[in-house]
Amino acid sequence: MTGKLFDSERRVMECLWDEGDLSAKEIAERLNKKVGWSKTTTYTIIRKCVEKEAVERRDPGFICHPLISRESVQEQETEDLIQRNFDGSADLLVASLLGSKRLSQEEITRMKERIKNWK
Repeated sequence: MTGKLFDSERRVMECLWDEGDLSAKEIAERLNKKVGWSKTTTYTIIRKCVEKEAVERRDPGFICHPLISRESVQEQETEDLIQRNFDGSADLLVASLLGSKRLSQEEITRMKERIKNWK
């Protein structure tokens, strides 16, 4: 993928990640119901996703297929967040999260388990 996904592009990607391959028309229908976008707006955003190599257009039917996974985008956005706001320090991010919210015992247990199983 070339470039960062903007929020509008992410909405298109979320449709594809949640539903699998969809036609541009199907994406437009879903996003019209969800956020009120016109078909023209949706098609423009899909074109931008294709240009960024995040989506592949397949014919017939202008079927859109995601070329990147939700997980890879989450990883990149998390890395960007850590670099931008915490000077590259993941432990400062975790400390910030822990300091801003009281965790339940279940959340603490899950976090300990994730840290224990971290590669």
